[in-house]
Formats: sequence, structure tokens, C-alpha cells
Amino acid sequence: MPCLNVSTNVNLEGVDTSAILAEASKTVANVIGKPEAYVMVVLKGSVPMAFGGTQEPAAYGELVSIGGLNPNVNKKLSAGIASILESKLSISKSRFYLKFHDSKAHPAQEHAQCLHALHQE
Repeated sequence: MPCLNVSTNVNLEGVDTSAILAEASKTVANVIGKPEAYVMVVLKGSVPMAFGGTQEPAAYGELVSIGGLNPNVNKKLSAGIASILESKLSISKSRFYLKFHDSKAHPAQEHAQCLHALHQE
């Protein structure tokens, strides 16, 4: 289950956050190659933040995924999410940082996910 968590100092009041969430979700699913049904995106605005010594519009994101990440995928994800933030929130691509964490599934997690999937049918 990939989870993208983005925080920005931009005020999201009056912003169509649904469009941002939808576009980010599709981007994560397409680039990682996992079903969008398992992708979670969290967007937080008005977070006090300084980047490069200024408080100009900026964003910080973390993407956690159980598998699917590698340097090539990470580069594509960074570019895709940065483009969304630039077009929707006017955050320059140079003022966005995305941290990746490829989490390996613990055998107990794999078992629980398998049981969950069986109960969904």
C-alpha cells in the first residue's frame, strides 16, 4: 500500500484539493505499478515551513511503499509529484523535496494482507 504524505506551507483554502489528490494518486499508482485502489495520498496545507532560508511556497513529501521503489521509479515519482504541485499550487519544482522509504513486508503483515484479500472476495 503506497502512501504519499505531502506537507506544504501553502494555504489550501479555496484550492481544489480533490484534483490534486486524484492526480497524485494516479501518478503514484502508474509509476510504481500498483493498483490505485491501494494508494493513499495525504495533503496538509498551511504547515509552517522554511526551505533554503525562506518561507516562499515549498513542500515536503514522504512516500512509503512495500516494494516497487528503485532509483528510476523514484526519479519519475519526484518529477510527477513536483509537476502537480507546481501546476496546482505554484510551488517551484526546486522547492519540493520527496523522501522515499521502501518498506519490506514482515511475514505477519503478508499473512494479514492475504487474509484481508480473502475476506474481500
